[in-house]
Formats: sequence, structure tokens, C-alpha cells
Amino acid sequence: MKKFAIFLLLATVFASCGTKIPYTTAIRDEFILDSEEKLRQVQFYTSHTIILNQVSKQSSELTTQNGALVSSSNSQSESVVIPAGTRCIFESFGDAGEINVRFETGDMRFIPFITKSDNASVRRFYLDADWSAAGGARLNYGGNEYKVDLTRGAPRAAHLLIVRKKLERTKRKERVVRGLKV
Repeated sequence: MKKFAIFLLLATVFASCGTKIPYTTAIRDEFILDSEEKLRQVQFYTSHTIILNQVSKQSSELTTQNGALVSSSNSQSESVVIPAGTRCIFESFGDAGEINVRFETGDMRFIPFITKSDNASVRRFYLDADWSAAGGARLNYGGNEYKVDLTRGAPRAAHLLIVRKKLERTKRKERVVRGLKV
């Protein structure tokens, strides 16, 4: 009887844990997540690591009073690393039907995710960047333009995940019959 109680307790614990699954159009339709209010209650996660790099370079050449040529250059770089499994929240809908999600507070600090235009009925929401930009994929984040790092992580495959739990309640009653004596 004790073994059965321990098994039942472990089964309940494991059954209550959710699993991360891709957020798809089928999930959106099943749970009727079509309004901003409903989507703000959903916790999203990233499936892959996303790395954004911003490099700004300034250079100038000038001549000193002594006639020496001076060239100077300054560069400043900033990287934003969003590891796989990072929590994010819904920010807004975009103009093209994308979902903007926020990873941190701040002005314009959200990243768009959009469904790819394949003819599948169930579509995931993938990272939306300008993949055809000269010099590499580009993305606006926090009001600045960043280059998506394609060598580390898997940004092309990065999509939104959600946690889905299944709750099943089973009521079971068991009793031991002692038998009858004459």
C-alpha cells in the first residue's frame, strides 16, 4: 500500500509539470489567443540562442600644424545575448501580423516573431529579421540597428515556445475486503 501511495505521489508530481512546446497557429486557435489581453497572460520562451551585435566605427584623417598626417578611428561594440529558454512576454502585434515579444524593460526593446509563409496549416512563430540585408541579417532593437550573429546560436531556427500542462484528475477508491467467517 505504501508503494502505491508513493507511486501515486510521483505520478501526480510528474503529471503536473509542463513541457515546452512550440507556439503555433494551432495553439493560438485552440486557446483562442487572438487578443492582446489574452496573450499578455502567456509566458513565452525562446527555442534557440539569439545574439545581436552592434558595431559603430568612426574614423577621420587630418593634418596637424606641423604637417603630420593623423588618422584616428574609434569603434564601439555592443552585444545582446538572449540564451535559449529565456522568458519573454507579449508586447504588441506588428503591422504584418507578427508578434512582438519583450525580454527586458526599455523603450523599443522588443523582437518580432512571425509565421513563415509556407502552406502548412500549423505554423511556428520564427524570429523576424531582414535576412537579405547586405552584410548580414539586421534587426532593430531598442531603437538601434543590430546585426544578427549567424555563427553562434541558431537564429534562423529561433522560435517561440510555451509551457503546456495537461491536467487529468482520476478519482480512485480502493478497499481491502477481509472476508466472512462462519
